[in-house]
Amino acid sequence: MVINVYEQYFKAEGTFNGVERKGALVMLISDSEAGNISYKAAVSFFPHRNEEDYAVSYDAYFEKEIYHAPGRRSKKREEELLTEVPSIIDEIAEENKFKVLWDEPLREERRG
Repeated sequence: MVINVYEQYFKAEGTFNGVERKGALVMLISDSEAGNISYKAAVSFFPHRNEEDYAVSYDAYFEKEIYHAPGRRSKKREEELLTEVPSIIDEIAEENKFKVLWDEPLREERRG
């Protein structure tokens, strides 16, 4: 079962496929199957052309698996992984010539 453990929108800078991206949806995603649990840090950069534009485009979607082991979801593990998410997303962003503006959230965080 796939669950978005955490997601939050932030301002961002960058261009992908010739389209300027001014927003980023940052996520921590949990996937459990057959007694195994994995977590991925993911980000989708989207145009955010105005204050109402949260249409996430998945052509600028990137993810990295950060944990995989036998077991199930753990709130303690998720809190630990959340502390790593910004640096992992920064690495992904830099590799793809983006920047997430962590000090400029567009919405409150959501947890699942």
